[in-house]
Amino acid sequence: MNASGNTAGFGSSPSLTQASLMDMGREFSMQYRDELMENMMIGREEMESKSLHDDGGGGGSEEEEQGHGLQQQRPRKKHYHRHTQHQIQELENFFKECPHPDDKQRKELSRELGLEPLQIKFWFQNKRTQMKNQQERHENAHLRSENDKLRAENLRYKEALANASCPNCGGPASLGEMSFDEHHLRIENSRLREEIDRISAIAAKYVGKSATSRPMLSPPLSARSSLDLGTGIDNLFGGEGELLKSISSYMDIEKPMLVELAVAAMEELVRMAQLGEPLWAVGIDGFTETLNEEEYARIFPRGIGPKSPGMKSEATRATAAVIMNHVNLIEMLMDVNQWSNIFSDIVSRAITLEVLSTGVAGNFDGALQLMSAEFQLPSPLVPTRESLFARYCKRHADGTWAVVDASLESLRPASVLRCRRRPSGCIIQEMANGYSKVTWVEHAEVDDRSVHDMYKPLVSSGLAFGAKRWTGTLDRQCERLASVMSSNVPSREINVTTSAEGRKSMLKLAERMAKSFCGGVSASTAHQWTTLSGSGAEDVRVMTRKSVDDPGRPPGILLNAAKSFWLPVMPKTVFDFLRDESSRNVWDILSNGGVVQEMAHVVNGRDHGNCVSLLRVNSVNSNQSNMLILQESCTDAVVSYVIYAPVDVVAMNVVFNGGDPDYVALLPSGFVILPDGPSSIQATAAAPHEAGSLVTVAFEILVDSIPTAKISLGSVATVNSLIACTVERIKAALIGESVQ
Repeated sequence: MNASGNTAGFGSSPSLTQASLMDMGREFSMQYRDELMENMMIGREEMESKSLHDDGGGGGSEEEEQGHGLQQQRPRKKHYHRHTQHQIQELENFFKECPHPDDKQRKELSRELGLEPLQIKFWFQNKRTQMKNQQERHENAHLRSENDKLRAENLRYKEALANASCPNCGGPASLGEMSFDEHHLRIENSRLREEIDRISAIAAKYVGKSATSRPMLSPPLSARSSLDLGTGIDNLFGGEGELLKSISSYMDIEKPMLVELAVAAMEELVRMAQLGEPLWAVGIDGFTETLNEEEYARIFPRGIGPKSPGMKSEATRATAAVIMNHVNLIEMLMDVNQWSNIFSDIVSRAITLEVLSTGVAGNFDGALQLMSAEFQLPSPLVPTRESLFARYCKRHADGTWAVVDASLESLRPASVLRCRRRPSGCIIQEMANGYSKVTWVEHAEVDDRSVHDMYKPLVSSGLAFGAKRWTGTLDRQCERLASVMSSNVPSREINVTTSAEGRKSMLKLAERMAKSFCGGVSASTAHQWTTLSGSGAEDVRVMTRKSVDDPGRPPGILLNAAKSFWLPVMPKTVFDFLRDESSRNVWDILSNGGVVQEMAHVVNGRDHGNCVSLLRVNSVNSNQSNMLILQESCTDAVVSYVIYAPVDVVAMNVVFNGGDPDYVALLPSGFVILPDGPSSIQATAAAPHEAGSLVTVAFEILVDSIPTAKISLGSVATVNSLIACTVERIKAALIGESVQ
C-alpha cells in the first residue's frame, strides 16, 4: 500500500487505516528479517570460502608433520591476509569502473597487485555484498521514516474526527451519524483533493512552479523512489536529458485539463469503435476498415484539437478474437513492460512517466498514466515515430473495457510536429473459453515526407502502423504465450529434449532474438547504433556499435547492415521460401552449399509457419565443423519474419536443460516481409501478378572481438557484398533473374 492510498483512507475510516498501517509494519518487518537473513547467509558462505582458501596449502615433509603433531591435535587458528593500502586503492578504483570483472581481468589484477585470482574474486564479491547492504539499509531507513510519518498522520486525523461537531446542532458527531451519501462524498472529496495536490507537485518538479496552493495530504508521487513506479524519470531512455526538455512544456498542464482530455478521447474512441458506415468503409484488402474523413468531421466537429496543417491522416479499424482473457489483456496494456514486450516489433521503446491514477480497487477502472513511446516499422527506409500521450482505462456499464491513448499535442502544440496520434486504442469484450474480442482503432496525423517512395503506399494505407498490424501482432503473440504455457506438446513438434522447461527456455531465447533484430533494423534510438556515412553502397544502411558487458551479445565491434527491396512475388511465397530449411543453401552464403537439417521444431501458433527451429548445417567441407542455427519464423495478417542466429552447441545444451537463455550470445540476422500495398494482402495464387512484396534483409556481424578496435573499410565492403549477393540469389530463385 502506497502513501497516497493510506491518506485517502484516513479521511474515511480510521480503524481501517490503522489496520492497514499494522499490515504494512508486519510486511516491512518480515521483509527486513528475510533480507537480513539472506545477507547473513551470503556473508557466512563467503567467509567460509575465504577461510578454506587462506588455510589451504601444500603438504610438508614427514619430519614437519611429526614436529607439528601436537599442534594438529588442537584446532588450527585461521589466518587472514591483510591487503595493503595500495592494493585496496587499486581494487577500489577498478570496482568503480567494473564491479563484475571476468577471469581475464582478475588474472591481470592479480599480476599487478601480487594477489591470487581467487583473492581478487572474493574481494569483489565482498565489495558487492557491502554495497548492496548499504543500499538496503538506506532504503529501510527511508521506509521506516515514511511509516512513522503515516502513523503520526493517522493519529492526527483520529483526533480531528474525535473533535468533529455536527453541522446541525453543534454537538459531537461520529461517522455513524452521517448519511451514506455524505460519507461517500467526503471520501470522494478527499481523494480528488489528494490527486490535485499530487499533480501540482509533479508540475512543480518539472517547471519550477509553486505547489503550495493547499497543504499536502500525502507525499507527492514524484517524490517517491523509482522503484515505487516501476520506471524512473532519471532512467529515461539511457539517462539522457533530451526527453525531459521535450516534455517539460506538457508537465505544467493542470490535472482537470488532463482528465477532460482523457474523458473526451474515451468518448470519441467508443463511438468510433461502435459506428459503421458511412464513417467506416471496408478497404481494398477486404478486412481493414478505413475512415471517411468528411463523415468524421461531421460527427466530431470539434474533435480533440484542430487538424494539423500539412499532415496526412491515417485512420483504420480492425477486429480480432484473441486467446487471452480480458483481465490479463487489460493488465498487459496498462503495464509498460508487458505492453512493449508483446508489441516488440511495433513498440521499439516505451516508458511510463507518471502514474496519475491507479484506478478503483486495483482493477484499472479509471487508471490514468502519462507515457512516451517510439513506434517502428522494421525497415531502414521508414523512420520511427515518437509520441507523448495519456493512457486512460475505463470499464463501461455494458461490461466492456476500453483503453485509449490521448496525445498531449492537442493541449500544448509542439514547434516541430511529425506525428500526432488522435484518440487511438481498443475496446475489449469478454468471450467464452478465455477469449476476448478486441476492436482496435488507430488514428494519426503524420508527416510522411521522410518515408521512402517504395513504402509510401503501405504507410499511407494504414497497414504499416495501423489497426490491422496491432491486432495481427496481438493475436500472434497471444498464441505464442498460450503455446509457452501449454503442457500439451503438439504432435508435429520435433524435440531434442522432452523437458518442458527446456522448451520454454528455447522460446524465450528466440523471443529475445526477434526483439533485438527488429530494434536493429529500424535503428531505434533505444539501441546504441551509429550509422556510418559513405559505406560504399547507397541502398545499404550500415551501422556499428560497441558491445561491452552485454551477456546477450559477444564482446567487440558489431556491424549491422540492412537493405530493403521489392519483389514481384506474393508475400506468402517469399515467406515459405525463406523459412524452408531445404532451400536455405540456395540463398544462405554462410551455409557454404551444405545440407541443412532441422533438429528441433517448436510450434508457437496455429499457422504452420509460426515456429522456432534449431537447424544444423552439414558443410560439404569436412574441415569445417557443423554449425547450429536458431531460427524463428512467424507470420500474421500483415507482416512475416524469418529471423535466425548462429548459436553455440554448449550454450544450447544449457537451454535444452531449462537454463537461463539470457546469457546466450546472439547476433540476429533475417528478413522482414511486407505487402507492397493493400491489394497484395488479398492476392492469391490464382492471381499472383497482382501481388508484390517489400523485403528487408539485415545482417549483424562481429567484425572484431576488441571493443576499442577501429572499423576497417574491408569489413564494410564485406558486409555490403554479403547483402548484395544474398539479394541477387533470392531474386534468381523466385523470379528467375541471373546472379550478377
